[in-house]
Amino acid sequence: MTGSSLAEAFPAPTPELENAYNDLFLAANGDEETKRRIGNPALLPRPWDPPTCTRPALRRELWAWLEAVVTWFNHEYVWDFNGGVIPACWPQHPHLVHEIAVLADQRRRAGVDTTSGSLEEWHRYCVPAFLDRLRSRTKNACDERHAAWPAKGRFGRYTEASSVDARAKLFDDDVTAIPGKPDDPDPSPRTGSRPRLRLIDADGVTIDPATGEVL
Repeated sequence: MTGSSLAEAFPAPTPELENAYNDLFLAANGDEETKRRIGNPALLPRPWDPPTCTRPALRRELWAWLEAVVTWFNHEYVWDFNGGVIPACWPQHPHLVHEIAVLADQRRRAGVDTTSGSLEEWHRYCVPAFLDRLRSRTKNACDERHAAWPAKGRFGRYTEASSVDARAKLFDDDVTAIPGKPDDPDPSPRTGSRPRLRLIDADGVTIDPATGEVL
């Protein structure tokens, strides 16, 4: 951010990201032939949800874009350091990774709108809400250097075997206690207790009806 502009432009998505956004747009608005070509929209990568971007080239460009967006945001929208600077260690905070991806996508969408309404909503709702959560979750822990995860110990206790088993027993007891419902055997195909419908195309290929995946 070294230019003399009074306001710096929002970073444009990179080519791989543009392709991902274009596929999502066509999956919702394209003609039937285009929708068939794209396939099941549930399987398309969504840049606002980083784990869905599984292709290495796309994932790499997503990180580069989010890094540019964070730099832009800290320069254009944060004046006082108490106002909520996104810390340099944001990639080490999963909650920030998820939030920044949505913040960036919402700003991108507002930027291509034909009116200022979406951008006003981004200013009025998205930015203040994001900054409030940023301040409440990170506080000043990472001002000088990245701080260790304060909740790491509690998360470890949550995921230890005894804790997992205790919750599983509560879930089982709850299912068993449903009034008037006898215990239902495992309906998975392994038990053979219940037939499972399958979708098969003209060539005899089995297709998962939920995801469209060829099995």
